[in-house]
Amino acid sequence: MYYAVRINPGLRLISLNMNYCNTQNWWMLLNSTDPARELEWLVHQLQEAELRGEKVHIIGHIPPGHSDCLPVWSANYYRIINRFESTVRGQFFGHSHLDELEVFYGDDLRPTNIAYIGPSVTSYDGVNPSYRIYSIDGNYPKSTSAVLDHETYFLNLTEANLFDRPTWRQSYSARKEYGMQSLQPDQWNKLLDRFQVDDPLFQKFVRHLYHLSDFPREVCTGECKQETLCRMRTARSHDSSFCN
Repeated sequence: MYYAVRINPGLRLISLNMNYCNTQNWWMLLNSTDPARELEWLVHQLQEAELRGEKVHIIGHIPPGHSDCLPVWSANYYRIINRFESTVRGQFFGHSHLDELEVFYGDDLRPTNIAYIGPSVTSYDGVNPSYRIYSIDGNYPKSTSAVLDHETYFLNLTEANLFDRPTWRQSYSARKEYGMQSLQPDQWNKLLDRFQVDDPLFQKFVRHLYHLSDFPREVCTGECKQETLCRMRTARSHDSSFCN
């Protein structure tokens, strides 16, 4: 179902069962607020970690802001993350098969947290297989346990099929590729602002979004660009409040 484990005395890993927010899980019609009391359990885990001075990483499958996550569950999760923003130092999800992220915002519009959505090793939706390695602040007294950088690797399917020789290569390092000072939430928010006005930089992001795929796609401009940027400013599903 869901569980927590201490990786070291200062870091706790929490694995969530995201089927409890899945819009395709019809059992959620009986209780979409907090089925199996998972969110209540999550609050207890985060409260305990806060009192112990621990940091927390959260892993799961469906991102909380994805359209496949129930709005009520997503909104409650969003409030929990903002309450424990100093404790939750990393969120890692999948499901979309794309290389993207979701920014959390407080009531004062201040960016508070990041949910990373890692690329997929499958070629679903015409993407290259990819995987990611996160660099985390290390195991030492008073470590922040924050994500310092991430590096993504990909396998070009066109080349692999042509030469019958699969080769994994580094696609990019987040900090180097986007010129970021750090991977703190405010830096990601500033990057989204830069994407709005710097289209070549945004198009570079789109290439990584689809894992440097050779699959033909139209250039992402206009409505496509706005929808893509909105998706990353929406860590609450079916809520575009922060898109503007």
